[in-house]
Formats: sequence, C-alpha cells, structure tokens
Amino acid sequence: MNLLEACAGAASIGISAHVRPDGDAVGSTMALYLYLKRQLPEAEVKLFLETPPDNFRHLKYLNEIDSSFCHTGTFDVFFALDTVADRMGEAVPYFTSARKKINIDHHISNAQGSGDINVIKPEVGSTAEILYELMEEERLDEDVAVALYTGMIHDTGIFQYSNTRPETLRIAAKLIGFGFDFSKIIEESFYQKTYLQNQILGRALMDSVRIMDGRCIYSCVDRNMMDFYQVKQGDLDGIVNQLRNTKGVDCAIFLYEIGQTEFKVSLRSNELVDVSAVASYFGGGGHARAAGCTIKGSMQDIINNLSGQIAKQLEENGPC
Repeated sequence: MNLLEACAGAASIGISAHVRPDGDAVGSTMALYLYLKRQLPEAEVKLFLETPPDNFRHLKYLNEIDSSFCHTGTFDVFFALDTVADRMGEAVPYFTSARKKINIDHHISNAQGSGDINVIKPEVGSTAEILYELMEEERLDEDVAVALYTGMIHDTGIFQYSNTRPETLRIAAKLIGFGFDFSKIIEESFYQKTYLQNQILGRALMDSVRIMDGRCIYSCVDRNMMDFYQVKQGDLDGIVNQLRNTKGVDCAIFLYEIGQTEFKVSLRSNELVDVSAVASYFGGGGHARAAGCTIKGSMQDIINNLSGQIAKQLEENGPC
C-alpha cells in the first residue's frame, strides 16, 4: 500500500492509536500525521490521542494532538495505528464512521485487522517500522524521522528485543542519518525517570514476589499506593521490564489498580512463554514477549489465574 495513494482525493484524514499511548503509538501517529500533513496540504489532517507522557516532549508538534475528542463530522480516511479499532477509546466512533478505514499494526493479537485496508505485520518490531516501509523515502524529513525513530526504539527496547530484525537496524541507520541527537532521545524518553517514578519503581521491586519455583515474578501497585506516592499511570512504565530482568525469571507480571477490583496487567517474558497467548485468554493482546490485559477481581485471584496459564506454557516448552 502507498499511503499517499490510499489518501488520494480525501478532504479529511484522521489518525489515532490505542488508549494510554506508549512510545510506538505516539511516535507512529505523529510520524504519519506530519507526513500526510506536509505531502497532502489540501487535506485536513487531525491526530487524536490521549495526552502523551512527558518523556515524549522532544517531539515538536505534540501541541497539535487533539486530546479533547470534540471533533464532529465524518472523515474520508481514518487510520488506526498500533491497535485494534476497539482499543482507541474516544476515537473509536471516528474510525467506525469513516468512509475508508485503514488499520496498520504489528500486534499478533490483531491478525485479521479492523479496517477496509489492513497492513498487519506481527514479524515487524514496531508500527513505526511498518510506516517507514509504506512511506516514500525521498519525502521524509527530520521531524518525521525523529517520530519514527522514537516509535522504533520504544517497541524494540532500543533494539534489544527479539522483534529486532536486520532490516530494523538498517532503517534506524537511515533515520539517524538525518542528523538528530538520537542518543539524547534514548536517554530522555527511554531511560530517564523522575524522582517519583524511581520511588514507585523501588517500592514495586521491594514488594515483588517470586512464584512457580522462582520462574515467575509479580508485583502490584494498588490505588492507595499510587495516591501515597502521587503517581499517575504513566509513571508506572518500565516497572515490568525491570521485573523481567531478574535472574532466573522466565515471566514477569506487573499489575496496578485502575478501578474497584479492576487491574491493568502487563506481562513480559523470555522465549519460553508467549505472553500474547496469556493476555488473549483474558481478553487482551500484544506480542509474544510483551503483552497486556485488563482483569477484574482480587489481586491474588488475578495472579492465580495468570500463573495457571503461564505454568501450562512452561510445562509444554521444557524445563528451565
């Protein structure tokens, strides 16, 4: 698919991604927004996202994101990036009513796609990387390159996750060729934490528990703890990755309370556990090594249910 051809003749184009946008959601939507806005100046292009976390402030045009979702009218073309359509929150009606719906994603749990046109590539490390392959290279500029690079580094763990392909690194090399300070982007958007984020990280690690003969680790942050440290949901990013880094652990579970007996669950694993299958069992999705879902119940019941699915995979895939 050629992005510009897919939008030919469109007077209005909308773009969105999943709720609680991460680096790939923010980077890929911003890249597509800037690309289409500059290549199709006759069209009205709008980007809808929940307010991105502060660590993406290096992206120059965050102020052009519409987080109010007050737009009225039907779009000629609407893009759902890095998500299935029903995870776009308040942007779902824009997508379902659009005259042409395009879904671009790399989550294995979205194998069929949700649009009239679907570009779904689970083998690719990020939606940003897919977008690069759909854009005309000679039409890229530094701002688009920065946004694409941001999406790629966040969903590949700065090129250390198993979803990193040789082509991923070739694309990254072309992007940093635009001359932006890529090391600063990595430091400020991926590694750097606020004092409060470090506090809640330390508390979550200190309260973590190993189960299943030490092969699985979990930690939970409830609403009282979030209120005590005065942290928001975005301040909890990265905790599950640090849990997974524990030596001897095959799978990490991190959950935090988002409502009365309702928890957002993040899962990370090594090659022995497909956490996308675990998350899908509970109505979520994601990648083989990184996935998530939302589950209602007590914290202990949720851990018991999750660990049962994880144990099945560990039994099937061999001993540690």
